[in-house]
Amino acid sequence: METLPAGSELLLLVCAIAGLSTWYLSNFTDRVDLTKLAAFVGVCSMVTLVFWVFF
Repeated sequence: METLPAGSELLLLVCAIAGLSTWYLSNFTDRVDLTKLAAFVGVCSMVTLVFWVFF
């Protein structure tokens, strides 16, 4: 089984934290701009991880 590239664990952590933050901000606060920022960070980290692993 192949291993993930170096640093990919950090991207997975960023994606998980951004997902949790997005969920919390959208359900328990009225801070729409911060929710969008957290979602954007999560999407960017996941897209980067996908390209890093497969290409």
